[in-house]
Order: sequence, then C-alpha cells, then structure tokens
Amino acid sequence: MSGMKTMMLLSALTALFMALGYTLGGGGGAVIALLVAAGMNLFTFWNADRIVLSMHNAREVDASTAPEYYNLVAELARRARLPMPRVYLIDEPHPNAFATGRDPDHAAVAATTGLLSMLSRDEVAGVMAHELGHVRNRDTLIMTMVATIAGAISMLANFGLFFRGGNQENGHGNIVATLLAVIVAPFAAMIVQMAISRTREYGADRAGAEISGNPRALASALAKISGRAEMIPNPVAERNPAAAQLYIVPVHVSELFSTHPATEKRIAALEDMARGTGTGASALSPAEPRARRSSALDPLRRD
Repeated sequence: MSGMKTMMLLSALTALFMALGYTLGGGGGAVIALLVAAGMNLFTFWNADRIVLSMHNAREVDASTAPEYYNLVAELARRARLPMPRVYLIDEPHPNAFATGRDPDHAAVAATTGLLSMLSRDEVAGVMAHELGHVRNRDTLIMTMVATIAGAISMLANFGLFFRGGNQENGHGNIVATLLAVIVAPFAAMIVQMAISRTREYGADRAGAEISGNPRALASALAKISGRAEMIPNPVAERNPAAAQLYIVPVHVSELFSTHPATEKRIAALEDMARGTGTGASALSPAEPRARRSSALDPLRRD
C-alpha cells in the first residue's frame, strides 16, 4: 500500500476522532481529540504489533518450545529470503493465523493451536507462507495500525452512547453525540474495509503458494479454516471486530462487508495457479517422507 494511501487513511481516522471529540466536548474536545489521535498514530506505529499480540494472549515460541512449528517458519522465511520473524502461538481452538510488524525486520507471525492441530504439515506451511507473503509485500504495518485504531474508535463511539455532557454550544449535544456514536462504529469498520484492499489477500495467497511451492495445500487449508472458523467462537474478534481483517480467513462477516475476497474465489485462484505451474505436491522438503508431510503438526511436540 502506498505511503499516500496510508496517510489518507490515518488522516481519515484522525478526522473521526476530532469529529467525535467536537460533538462530545465542542472546540476544546476537538483539540484534545486531535492530540490524542496524533499520539495514538505515533504509538501504534511503534507498538501496534505488541498491542495485537497482547490482545490475543500470544506467547513467543522457539526451537526448544515448539520445534516443528518454529523450524517450519524458519525454512519458509529462508525460502522467501526474509529475516527470521518472531514466532508466536495462541492457545485458542479457533483456527486462524496472522502476521504483524512495521517492516520485515520487525515482523512476527502467529497461529492458533486450533489451526496447527487441525491442518496437515503441508497446509500449515501454506498458511504460514501466506502470512510471510504479507510481510514480504509490506502489508503488515497498515493492517495492524488500522485494526488497533479502528478498534479504539469503535470503543470511543460506544462510550459516546453513555455520554451526557455533549457540545453545549448548540444545545443539542446529547442528541448529536448519541447519533454520532451510533454512526462512527460501522463507519470505522467501513474505513477498515476500504483501507485493506482485497487484492492484498490475493497477493499474499500467490506469494504463499510461491514460497511453500504448493498452491493446492494452501487452497485446502483455506477450505478447512473457513468451515471451522464459522463454528468455533473467536473471543478477540467478538470484542474487537476490526481485528478480524488481520486473519487469513475473516470470521462471521458477509462478503459484501468483508476485507477479504470470498474464500471460494481465493481457492479457485490457487487451483488455477496449481494447474498453470503443474504443482501438486509439496516443494518445501522434497526428501521428507510422504507420511510425515501429511501428518498434523503438533505445536507442542518436542524432538
């Protein structure tokens, strides 16, 4: 995403803060909101990845605590010619994964235990390669900043529902504050949708297929995750819907309002890619026995 589009997005989010601040507190409220928004933009630039990882109670793992998972990511990062990212595990049954960080040198990838236990090794490789595709395409900064800032706006808007001070300059503070509070939250979600182009997911899918060498494994993983994600609750996404756009597959969102293309279309694109390249088996570890490659990846297994 270009720097200009990033600045436009952050300016729009800042304007939302100021509008809500003005409605709740007049001119002084708008100034305070501007200062808060400026501080938040700066803070999230440096700390958004920590916020998102903390939000998910993610714990960092290494070659000694989750050897198969960690070593798989290391091999994928080597193939993608990326610096080794920090690797995190989320103890949740909901199957999903995401990448975060302001640039490839400060990147982190995370997956849930539900995802690692549900997918085969080839499928996990496809998913983590997709996330490294986001890192390589430098999508992670804007994705993470949008998720944190839009989530903060939604919480502030909800607070406005209970605010009774309002802008006393026009005598209609309570009514306007309530109406704005109701409007801002869905508008913030719409900003998220506009900011994260659906083409980014197609780009990360293509990059993931190239990195892992197996488009069909990623397609299979998307099909499995999509089916289970609708059935298993995701507490983080329920508390903060803006976080859903970070995941490889969004949760409980219609295609019309989703930041992701329909999963069926992504699978079809990957199948077309596989047919075009003649790729059908994993190219990640050619010498690895087939039985091992098709087994589930245990995130807690120690060699």
